[in-house]
Amino acid sequence: SPQVKIIMKVPGMTPEEVETRVVLPIEQEVLGIANKRIVRSTSKYGIADITVDFVEGTDVYWARQQVGEALANVRGDLPPSAMGGLAPITTPLSDLYMFTISGPASLEEKRSALQWLIRPVLRTVPGVADVNMLGGDVRAYAVQPDPARLSAWGLSLNQLRAALQTNNSNDGAGRLDEGEETRIVRVQGAFASADDIRNTVIATVRGTPVRISDVAQVSVDSSTRYGIVTADGKGEAVEGIVLGLRGANAQQVIHGVKARLAELEPRLPQGMTIKVFYDRSQLVERAVGTVLEALGEAVVLVVVMLLLFLGNWRAALVVAITLPLSALATFILMRWFGLSANLMSLGGLAIALGMLVDAAVVVVENLVNHMSHDPEHAPD
Repeated sequence: SPQVKIIMKVPGMTPEEVETRVVLPIEQEVLGIANKRIVRSTSKYGIADITVDFVEGTDVYWARQQVGEALANVRGDLPPSAMGGLAPITTPLSDLYMFTISGPASLEEKRSALQWLIRPVLRTVPGVADVNMLGGDVRAYAVQPDPARLSAWGLSLNQLRAALQTNNSNDGAGRLDEGEETRIVRVQGAFASADDIRNTVIATVRGTPVRISDVAQVSVDSSTRYGIVTADGKGEAVEGIVLGLRGANAQQVIHGVKARLAELEPRLPQGMTIKVFYDRSQLVERAVGTVLEALGEAVVLVVVMLLLFLGNWRAALVVAITLPLSALATFILMRWFGLSANLMSLGGLAIALGMLVDAAVVVVENLVNHMSHDPEHAPD
């Protein structure tokens, strides 16, 4: 049945807090959605995983719209640190293409190339639901307050946090009319460097402006990491995972991804290359080869067995024709019902061919035996 998944991240919250402050408000809001069948949730440390199952036949895009509207309505009731939203329309087998970025560049540079250059381009490929990024360093500014200095100025951590939040923005201040000209007035306050943060005023104490540099150390650092990615036992790496859209043709999607990566390669920073270590299309090709191999072996085995044990070439010919026609009919029906030739369907077809061989031998042997007792239909 169609499913819509919500993933919310709330750093620092225990599972109990996630359940009461994040999961419960969202569940209460989505309970009123039409065609909803069941709502399931999992609360972990800092993560809320909510799944809404809909009745069979519900359009998944309509369902996502309804869940998205419900999530927007409840945003104001969630903690300010809550981040996340609807998960991509994927399946458990949606990992189509995996690669790492290699070269002499730093982990921060590799992560930036993946995030700002490679990922946006790959997401435009038809059939790509998303591109997950793992590993590397995400550049961030680190502000380390000195409690003694804060106390000396009579300031608190909340005041320091508020100064960072309120001053890091670009705001419009209206328009200024000068004769026939109109000028747009803007106040640019967004942080562009560590010095901008250092010079930000927290408050004025006894007539003296207290800047962040007076009470804290500001440096260029990386965001907190909760895991690492290694490749070939040679240290840390940056990995990209291409997720396929539910129902998309894996072969076509991977072909489009390869074409875009070939276009991107010359634009990467010098010395940086993309190394592919997982390609679903290779598995699909091997699965197709397995089906063809199983079909060929089945035809040969059945023909040989019928000729040896029955001595009837017509019976062997009937079975030899029936097996390929059965496989052809299967692909026609799959195309008719919109089923793709993926690993599951091809694997099932390979198993079905084995069952078809057994059934063909039994049925043909029974027919030959029955006809041998009828003088009018006795075999030549």
